[in-house]
This record gives sequence, C-alpha cells and structure tokens, in this order.
Amino acid sequence: MPSLSKINPHCAGIDVGSESIFIGLEDCDVASFATFTDDYLKAIAYLKEHHITAVAMEATGVYWITLFDMLEAAGIIVTLVNGKQVKYLPGRKSDVADCQWLQQLHSFGLLRPCFIPDDLTRQLRTYTRLRADHLSMASSHIQHMHKALTLMNIKLQNVISQLHGASGMRIMSAIVQGERDPQCLADLCETSILKTKRDRVVASLKGNFKSEHIFALKQALGAYNFYQTQIGECDKQIEALLSAHTDHKPAPPKITLPKNIRHNAPKIDDLHTKLMKMTGGNDPSQITGLTDKTLLELIAETGVQLQDHWTTEKQFASWAALAPSMHQSGKSNKRKKFKKNSRAGQIFREAALSISASKHSALSAFFRRMKAKKGFLHAMKATARKIAVIYYRIMTKGIVFVERGIELYQQRFKEQQLRLLQKKARSLGLQLVPT
Repeated sequence: MPSLSKINPHCAGIDVGSESIFIGLEDCDVASFATFTDDYLKAIAYLKEHHITAVAMEATGVYWITLFDMLEAAGIIVTLVNGKQVKYLPGRKSDVADCQWLQQLHSFGLLRPCFIPDDLTRQLRTYTRLRADHLSMASSHIQHMHKALTLMNIKLQNVISQLHGASGMRIMSAIVQGERDPQCLADLCETSILKTKRDRVVASLKGNFKSEHIFALKQALGAYNFYQTQIGECDKQIEALLSAHTDHKPAPPKITLPKNIRHNAPKIDDLHTKLMKMTGGNDPSQITGLTDKTLLELIAETGVQLQDHWTTEKQFASWAALAPSMHQSGKSNKRKKFKKNSRAGQIFREAALSISASKHSALSAFFRRMKAKKGFLHAMKATARKIAVIYYRIMTKGIVFVERGIELYQQRFKEQQLRLLQKKARSLGLQLVPT
C-alpha cells in the first residue's frame, strides 16, 4: 500500500492565542512565544533558523492578523485554515497538540487555505466593516429616539416615514433646545409633508414634555449625530483609498448610469466611476437589488479577481454560504443543518429581501415561486444564490445584466414546464392535447 508523500517538508504549525503562540516543527519540541511584537520577531527568527518556508495556522478571532502580516513580510508562505475543517483525534485537544497536528497535516498537503484577499481589499474591508458597525450603532439610537418620544406621547413617528430624516431631526433638535409649540415645530417639516398632513403633524407634536424624557432624547440625538460623524470619516478614508488606486487608471469606454441609493449612501465623489475602474468596466451594480453601495461592500469582501480564488460559480456560492448543505453517507443523502456565517452572503440575502416585494423583476418572480414552493427562508437563500451567481459571471466573464422583466420570466418558465410535460407524456406513451 503506497504511503503519503510529504509535499511541504520545511513547514511548521502555529497555534495562535491572545497571550502566547506555540510553534510545532518536525522532530523538534514545541516552542512557545509571547504575543508582543518583539516576541513575534523572535518567533520569525526561530522559524528561519530551522529553514522553514511554509507555515499553517488557524484563523483564531483577530489574533492571527498581525502575525500573518509579519510572516508574509518575512517571505514565509502562510496558510490560514478554518478550525472547523481541522479534525482532531480524541485526547489531543491542547495548544501544544494543535500546532503539532497542523504541522503534520500541512506537511502532507491536507489543509485547505482560507480566502485571504490582497492588501488593498483588506484595507477597504476594514473601512467598510467599520462603516457598517457605525450604521448599526446609529440605528440603535434611532430606537432610543422612538422610545423617548413615545414616553412623551409624541407620535411624530406615526405620521412621517423616517424619524431620522431631515424633518424629524429638525423637530427633535428644536424640542431639545426648548421649543414646545406644536405649530412652530410643525413648520420645521418639509413642504411636501405639510401639504398633505399638516393637521396630523401638529396633533402628533402635542405631548407631555417631562425633563427626564427630553434628556433621554438629547442623549440619543447626540449619540446618533456622533455616529454620523464617524460614518463620514469612514467615507473620507474609503474615498482616499479608491482615489489612490483608480485616479491613474483610464475610465472604461462605456459606463452605465449609477442607480439611486435610497438609504445610507456613501458620501464619495464619483463613486460609480471609481468602482468601474476597479472592476475593469464590469458593472454588477445593475443587478436588481444591488447598488454602488452594495457593490463597494462586496468588493471589500471578495476583491475583484474572483476567478483567482473560486474557479467556478458553485464554489463561490458555497463560500458565500448560499449553497444547500448536503450530508451523504452510503445510500443516505440528507440535508445537514448547521450555521454558517458569511458577510458576502448576507449582502446577497439583503439584496434578495429588497426585491421580494417587486412586481416588475424576474428575480422577484423567482422569489415568489420558491416561496410558494418551500417557504420564505428557502426563497431568500435561493434568490440570494442566483444573485451571487450573476455577480460572479459579470465579474469574471464581463457579461451585461439586463432586467428582462417578470412577463418574459413567466413565459420562459411556462415553456420549460411544457417541455417537461411533453417529455413525461412521451415516456408514458401519451400525447398532450391543448384545451
């Protein structure tokens, strides 16, 4: 029986923790180092002394990032692996055993590396994720505003669509500054609101202005404005990064018109052109449910060279946690339920959710058909996968997305069903007769 041959003879396994790291080498005792920068440099010198050219380590929280960058800068090939994919033998789960086991698996080439984007994408990912975190925190303070107004029995949120819009922010700022007259507060609304429902706005602004609730509103308003400032700072950093990367590049010959971004649009000058320069003219933002904002977030998560990391669209959909999870053993073939998280997959899910109520899109017709067949969650995941596949094709093959509408989709689905029925009838020796 042939034995396994070593693919990486000069490799090491590293277990990374918050206070120390453990390095396992073949035929050597496990060495441990602290996680200070000087100790990382000593660890790299230790690896070079033993002529190590490749290293494997688990993706443990954010502890691996600094060591990964320093090893890469030192010219050592680093393979980052998902801890769930590394199977341990019973009784071997310890920091010392971890690094030894990683070293053995890596020496035989049995580890599958995680997706690590290039440095530009990693910088962009940091800024976009920070921006998303600030948006999430700001939304929580919008809820605090709602609560404070409700406690004062001010029902403005029942009359206008967005409390944190221009009208709502002006009214809340005036309340905090001491204004109590409903007529004066209503005058701060936009003209379009006052034309149709001025009386309702005035009625909603009569409340019980207790000092403790006004203080709570002031706190929520200040926190919301603080996070809006933080979001603006992130936008400036993103714009500077995109400009440094794209200003010297020529614009693509054909640039499509950008879509309107309804909520939380990045304040970046000429964002659409910058993104088109990065993608080489490929425009996934034209996909139903996607905009320049979502395209920016997707590029920060996946980069622009998708085919370098995922050779097929099925691999890309699986990485985004949008493919059905199957577990096959012998004749048993069933779905295995376990949680998988993917930021890119979540963006595609949000895009699917945003088009679910559309009455003109082919993708929304697909969503409704899958919802009637298998339920809401299945429909959202299936539609998100379809959007991800179209995104992959546009980014790798340069195709142009054209929304053909719901009528053409229904016509093609009807033709498909008719072909299936005709095939089934022929197999049974029957013939379809139209009524």
